[in-house]
Formats: sequence, C-alpha cells, structure tokens
Amino acid sequence: MSLSYEATLAWAQAQDAADPLRDFRDEFLIPPHEGRDSYYFCGNSLGLQPRAVRAAIGAELDSWAELAVEGHFKSTLPWLDYHEFVRDDLAAVVGAKSGEVVAMNTLGVNLHLMMVSFYRPTAERHAILIEGGAFPTDRYAVESQIRFHGFDPATSLIELEGDEANGTISMAAIERALAQHGSRIALVMLPGVQYRNGQVFDLKAITELAHSHGCMVGFDLAHAVGNLPLQLHDSGADFAIWCSYKYLNAGPGAVGGAFVHERHAQSTLPRFAGWWGHDKATRFQMGPQFVPTHGADGWQLSNPPILALAPLRVSLEIFRRAGMQRLREKSLKLTGYLDWLVRTQLAEVLEIVTPQEPARRGSQLSLRVIGGRARGRDLFEYLTRHGVTGDWREPDVIRISPAPLYNRYADCLAFAEAVTSWHR
Repeated sequence: MSLSYEATLAWAQAQDAADPLRDFRDEFLIPPHEGRDSYYFCGNSLGLQPRAVRAAIGAELDSWAELAVEGHFKSTLPWLDYHEFVRDDLAAVVGAKSGEVVAMNTLGVNLHLMMVSFYRPTAERHAILIEGGAFPTDRYAVESQIRFHGFDPATSLIELEGDEANGTISMAAIERALAQHGSRIALVMLPGVQYRNGQVFDLKAITELAHSHGCMVGFDLAHAVGNLPLQLHDSGADFAIWCSYKYLNAGPGAVGGAFVHERHAQSTLPRFAGWWGHDKATRFQMGPQFVPTHGADGWQLSNPPILALAPLRVSLEIFRRAGMQRLREKSLKLTGYLDWLVRTQLAEVLEIVTPQEPARRGSQLSLRVIGGRARGRDLFEYLTRHGVTGDWREPDVIRISPAPLYNRYADCLAFAEAVTSWHR
C-alpha cells in the first residue's frame, strides 16, 4: 500500500476528495492561521469544537432561564435524565453494554473511585502494576492509594519498563512481570494507548493474563477512547476510565467516563457512595440507606453537570454517524501516510518512536528530532509559528495526531513540507 503514496499536493487532495468521511471536517471549527485553516494535529490532547456545541449549550441556558428548577423535568432533554442521553452512544464508542458505562466526573476522580472498589490490598497481595513513565495522573493516583492503605510504594508499586526499541513494552514483558510478581499484585493498571510513545495495548490479552494470576484489571483509556474501536465488554476488564476532551471533542476539562463490567453490576465491593448513585426509583425518597443503581450508574456521586455534558452529547452524535470502524479505517490510512512521509521524506530529521505495526498504534505518531532536545524544541516552535499544531512531551518528543474526523491527507503533507522548510 505504501508504494502508492506520493508526496504531492495533487495526490493528497485526490485522496481527500475520495474520502467518504470528508464532510465531517465541516462540522468542526478549525483554528485559523494567517487567513487560512491551521494544520491541527493535537486532537490527542484537546479535540476541536463541534460547530453544534454552541447551540446545544445555548438550549440548556434557555431552559434554565425559562424553566429554572422545572428544567429537571420539563426541559426538551430533562436534566434529571441527562447523563442517560449520552449513554448509548458512549457505550457504542467503547464497545460496552449501555449499563456498563457512565459519563461522570473527570479521569483522575474516576480512577480514585474505581480503585476504592477494585484495589483491595491484603498483606499477601498489595501491589499495583503500571507502566514505567505512566501519565502523572495514574502515577500519583496509584501511589497515593497504596499509601492510603498503609503500604509503601517502594515495595507495592511495580513499574514495567519498556523492553523494545524506543521504550515500548512487549506482551512478553507483561507475561514475565506477572509470572514473577502475579501472586502479590492486586491490580494491573495499564493504558489503552501510552501517552508519550503512542503504543496500543491489547486489552483482552492483558486482562486474560492478569485474571489468570488473580489480579483485578483496569485501564486508563484517555488516549484510546474515540481513537480505537474498543471492545471493553469483550475484553473482560474489571473497569476502565477516560477523559472526553481529546478524541471525543467534548471541550477543555470535559466530563470523563467510566466502565464497570456487568459482572460487577450489583457487586458488594466497597465504594464511595453518593446520592446520584442511589437507585433511581427511590432516590427522591431521601432514605438513609444507600441502595446502588444497577450497573456503572451506581458509582455516581452527584447529579450531572448539564452544561458540561451538552458538548459530549453533540460529539457522540457525530461519532454515531461516522462509526468507529470507518473512523479507524481512515485513521490507519492517514497515519500510514504520515508514517511514510516521515520515513521517506524526513528520515534525516525525525525518528518515529511509535510502533510501526498498524495494530499497535492509533492516530498518534510520536516523533523524536534527530540531534537532541534543543533542536527538537526549535523545530516544534517553528511548526507552531507556521500554523502546524502538535504538542511537545518531555524530554524530546513531538506528538502529531491526525484525527480522522477532521484531518486530511493534505494536512499530513503540509506538516512534512513545514519540517522540510525548517531543515533547509
């Protein structure tokens, strides 16, 4: 397939014209740069704003103005049930049953809430396995949970270091870690996609392996949700958490999400209880005894933030029309083209850190600039000045992520041309 790629604008524009998903780009606001659209490759950090978001938020503001408290019952989309209006589409995106997902809180909060239930350390089994160089949210959360339970991270936090080129982790390394430490690991907590190097993890294989050693399994899907066609229910994972402001385009600080497998739907595992997690049928009886709602909804604490959920509802409706499988197919092609451009046109400048195998990466390519950090920062700042938006991750990685909902082949070519211009 790579033999048919061409580093020409005519070729890139022809692919864009033939793209069956091309019209979705028009549903997003592209940041301008000097009178034209910028080249935005940062959907893995903050997705673009869907055009319909402003009207969706405005509609809820109108309901608040006209109905006040009655908006909970009489709004076009009653606030009492609002989180349910995103549930089916969210479940479709992550490959779960509707009752297994809930939009609530933010990623860090949800991770702590899930660990209350699924990290139950004992004197014999108290360790948590994470990847080395995990995103700080995960690293801080698991360390603090270990300390909260009276254990020492020096002995209870196992960090799995990369055993492959560029720091990626093989399945064999996970197998070795579990063979060595499995009897003392209470929780395996890994990402769906590693944020710095872009590696995709096999959720089902990891879950089956960890469960065979008696471990609970959770995943941070911050960089996987809306990026890959996940199959959370079939993976068998005990739980997962994610944010919604990256590929899900729900806005800065957007409402996050959580998955709890249906086998835990009426679990007696401890949890932090809140009013909105109480059984919906009797919630307003205000009784003293907490009776959890069936499924993931039972982990809610408070009533949902309507103005924050409206953008997520809009974006998920776009995902429903586009379809995760079609988005993945386009993503493979876009990222494949970007990979080809880097390897054939930019090999003197950039090294790809992300695995080359398509099944082991999503929309993101992590790029290391040959020549060191100072040179990398110079290129990154040059790209920013010239309307090419990626992001920088210390110590030396530029992340470029062509999101299939709004990025084009022509964007990838523009990135390559900007790098070439800098190199000259």
